[in-house]
Amino acid sequence: MLEDNYRHKGLRKKLIRIVEGKGITDQNVLNALDKVPRHYFFDKAFLEHAYQDKAFPIGEGQTISQPFTVAFQTQLLEIQKGDKVLEIGTGSGYQACILMELGAEVYTIECIKKLYDRAKKFLPSMGYKPHFFLGDGTKGLQAFAPYDKILITAAAPTVPQPLIDQLKVGGIMVIPVGDNNLQRMVKVTKKNENKVSKEYFDYFSFVPLVGKFGWNR
Repeated sequence: MLEDNYRHKGLRKKLIRIVEGKGITDQNVLNALDKVPRHYFFDKAFLEHAYQDKAFPIGEGQTISQPFTVAFQTQLLEIQKGDKVLEIGTGSGYQACILMELGAEVYTIECIKKLYDRAKKFLPSMGYKPHFFLGDGTKGLQAFAPYDKILITAAAPTVPQPLIDQLKVGGIMVIPVGDNNLQRMVKVTKKNENKVSKEYFDYFSFVPLVGKFGWNR
């Protein structure tokens, strides 16, 4: 039985104040963080960790991202209601829930079967129903392209060309690019079919993006 009581909600409010204090200004993003119970993604024994502004292991060498990182990436995406969003790296599913709270239609792809199975079973129990896919996210999902927005939640050595190709003209992609230790957050805007612009932001640390157009396993 999933419970979201006054204590949980109070802890969430505190977390949102911390994230806001670090520079997140988009009220819609902050509201989405307030609506998604992050502790649902944690074992009860780790409740105190759920509302700290830090990443946490979820198994298979992966993590649930730091709330500030989730908010930062989401703010850069400039989600509008009805946006078709491709998420590369489902992980726990927490980020997908945030995107759906903002009104996005989410297509999420995960390469690790255990995480894919867990999220596909768990998110609908919370009331969130993105389109789930198992596979190599670096190739995108051509069958449902183009996308208004694309979000990559793992560290890429470069921006994968298939993802640029699957982005709508005028669309935005947010991706951490760098080596396996440190990456810069990059906002890619597709100007036309042959041209993108790139804006560079702060440094972050993500798990590696594996696949044909990412890092090899």
